[in-house]
Amino acid sequence: MIYLDYNATTPLCDAAREAMLPYLGRHFGNPSSVHAAGRSARAAIDDARDKLAGLLRVKPHELIFTSGGTESCNLAVLGLARSRSSRAAHIISAKTEHHAVLNAVEHLEKHENVEVTWLNVARDGIVDLDQLAKSIRPETRLVSIMTANNETGVIQPMREISQICREHGVLLHTDMVQAFGKMPVVIPSEVEESRDAAASKLMPRDPSTPLRSAQDDGVDLSLVDAASFAAHKFYGPKGVGFLYLRSGLSIEPIMFGGAHENERRPGTENVAAIAAMAAAAEWTLRGRESEQERQAELRDDLWTRISQNIPDAKQNGQNAPRLANTLNVSLLGLDSEMLLIALDLEGVCASSGSACMVGSVVASHVLLAMGLPIKYARSAVRFSLGKWTTTDEIKAAGDAVRKIVDRLETRKSAYAVA
Repeated sequence: MIYLDYNATTPLCDAAREAMLPYLGRHFGNPSSVHAAGRSARAAIDDARDKLAGLLRVKPHELIFTSGGTESCNLAVLGLARSRSSRAAHIISAKTEHHAVLNAVEHLEKHENVEVTWLNVARDGIVDLDQLAKSIRPETRLVSIMTANNETGVIQPMREISQICREHGVLLHTDMVQAFGKMPVVIPSEVEESRDAAASKLMPRDPSTPLRSAQDDGVDLSLVDAASFAAHKFYGPKGVGFLYLRSGLSIEPIMFGGAHENERRPGTENVAAIAAMAAAAEWTLRGRESEQERQAELRDDLWTRISQNIPDAKQNGQNAPRLANTLNVSLLGLDSEMLLIALDLEGVCASSGSACMVGSVVASHVLLAMGLPIKYARSAVRFSLGKWTTTDEIKAAGDAVRKIVDRLETRKSAYAVA
């Protein structure tokens, strides 16, 4: 099997598996219990929180453990919109967001009388910054824009987005589920000076500060007020993630039943998964830069192999900064579902986009928002690489695509003659 669907989920790394084992066996206590077994479990959660906070250069209490990326996005969007300190009347998001954000925002729009502005994106997938600035009103509470798109890998200019939001005093949430481990964790020198001052209110960024490119910003939590993460995207277990929430911000819980996570997310914590998530995060960041360079070369090699053999192939988002591991290709004249089935029969695992639509294959809302004709959106396939992707696998995948296209073209010609 050639696995090229790392954006859907990653294999569990050995470090994460080893971190889980003690809490699946001997240390099984409930972390809310006061006895020794409970204290042992609580210590594991505290250690994991400290480790993740250290990797991201944030405060431990700014991390809220959740069941994954979807819950983290839901908690940020719904929780910040409903906050008693400043209830939302208007929210801004982009048409290319993951459904974890899209559907949460749509719920507020349909059921809670919140007005929503949906930002357009250019053909390269970058949000319209002018539209963002012009859309902010006095009653705007929240902007939610993902850092890196799960389907195309397109990286948004978060520094510019952050500056616009801060100048207008608007909260900014970002979905960083695909970004962590693939982009550098950036710690600007001014962060330490500004964090405490910004704890109780938004601080405008100095307009004289030069703006960097999206590629330079990376995972920079000084730019945002909330950010969502999921462990299974960086070689940790499924079913666990966390939300970064800047100190001083209040958030309404979206579930009820306990005072866990400082009364922000109730429910007995998944101790083994949390311990594994911290171990996976640390493991993933080791050698990140060289690994991303390797994956970018493999991605470009795969595109070269596809484009040389299929003249009508189109690489989506190619003119924007993108994740090194992601290649989204439209193969004009071919149906995504047919192509994915054919690839699977050749032993290649790929995707048509988001893996959160219960196996359905539909025209990508992301590609349609980018202005691609429906025929391109319906013929798109996403290849996403990871730590165990090899040169031989890329060659074999390229050969498989060529073989499938040749076979389908032969059938078309035969039908035409008949």
